[in-house]
Amino acid sequence: MDIRQLRYFLMIADEKQVSAAAKKLYMSQPPLSQQLKNLEASVGEKLFERSGKYLEMTEAGKVLYKYALQITQLLEEAKNEVQDVSAGVDGQLSIGINTFSLANLNTVFHEYKRKYPKITYKIQQNESSLLCYLLKQREIEMALVRLPLEIDDFTLQHVHSEPFYVISSKDKKIFSGEVTLKEVSQYPLVLPSIKGLGVYYSIHEAFSKAKIQPNIIAEFSDLKLMMQLVSTDFGISIVPESLLYLYKEYPVRVNKIIDKEQLSGEIGLIWLKDHRLSKAAQNFKDTLIGCLEKGQNDLL
Repeated sequence: MDIRQLRYFLMIADEKQVSAAAKKLYMSQPPLSQQLKNLEASVGEKLFERSGKYLEMTEAGKVLYKYALQITQLLEEAKNEVQDVSAGVDGQLSIGINTFSLANLNTVFHEYKRKYPKITYKIQQNESSLLCYLLKQREIEMALVRLPLEIDDFTLQHVHSEPFYVISSKDKKIFSGEVTLKEVSQYPLVLPSIKGLGVYYSIHEAFSKAKIQPNIIAEFSDLKLMMQLVSTDFGISIVPESLLYLYKEYPVRVNKIIDKEQLSGEIGLIWLKDHRLSKAAQNFKDTLIGCLEKGQNDLL
């Protein structure tokens, strides 16, 4: 048994097909099948059973999977720690960014680049649930996500809470000043419906906790279309502060929702549990937190 075989085994277990694993590993299927046979011979147990088109791990396979993850992770972390001798001034920052987390986040990146000019970047933008998948696949090292989210496999550091606003057409003055969810519920409501962003769940949970039935007439995964329709008086909407920065070109009237104990947007940094962050990632985390502590509350 060697580390290469363990990595092959992990890929087959994750993909559930030798052919799919071979494609991910940029190798042909026969040599990968042979490596699996060699590994099974080495441990003296069958590691997979066929279930239709897919392979499922045997009990022996599940035990090996747990240790193979630990071994490959320890090896990767040992390599990273040796490479981190330069205190993170070299290397790559591999990070995921939630779709709604970009308002003025460039300020943080500019500050980080000023401190660590030799760092290169691999940045993935996606919804939070997909960023979790990329973390598990080790395609990124940490991610800036919206909560709530299933984070049992991750370490979480909360970094920011943002308010929600009701938006409406500038042509009609529906509200004056701050508003409550009860007031909002009296009007036709269109909502962002990208469930993986956490926004969808937060809004529905707020109405549920307040025991208010909203007058929802539409849900949109296309946020630009939603903003366009709101600006032309199709209905009103509830959005987090960061969305206002992303779509500020649309002419809408903005009123803050004051049910803070029931509706707020939580943003956090997550990374794999029991994983030692590279120095480049630690330095980015410190830079982000430092910027927020300086009072730059409009970063996210």
